Amino acid sequence: MKLRTLLTSATLIASLSVASAAHHGSKPTNDIVDTAVAAGSFTTLAAALGAADLVGALKGEGPFTVFAPTDEAFAKLPKGTVEMLLKPENKAKLVDILTYHVIAAKVPAATALTLDKAEALNGKSIALTLRGGNLFLNDSKVIKTDIMTSNGIIHVIDTVLIPQS
Repeated sequence: MKLRTLLTSATLIASLSVASAAHHGSKPTNDIVDTAVAAGSFTTLAAALGAADLVGALKGEGPFTVFAPTDEAFAKLPKGTVEMLLKPENKAKLVDILTYHVIAAKVPAATALTLDKAEALNGKSIALTLRGGNLFLNDSKVIKTDIMTSNGIIHVIDTVLIPQS
């Protein structure tokens, strides 16, 4: 059901946009991984990407859209979950979770607002909904959008996406 009006979409994009003035008019030179690391609020995500051997993939040509959970989002998981996922014997589960945060296409916020769902790299569907003027992926709120990188886009989310088994 399409509940998104042009005005609501424009308002949401304007309120969520964090594309820096430095990126206007010039092509970003840092890839998704380097951009996330430089931001300083994705240390858990960076560690998880390393443990899952996904750093090289996300430094690749792309294009990718990454829904990046902050360190605070990872902290919302039950105590011990992150440590458990980072163990080598849980690599397949970690890869499944992390690839659920990536779309193999460049999807800016304006496009995301027109979608009801998106297919993640792990082949599972993510529901996109507009609630109270905010974009949600499943139950995770998008808190920053359109951080442009050399190989795609980062949208920041407030909760780790956990794919259905």
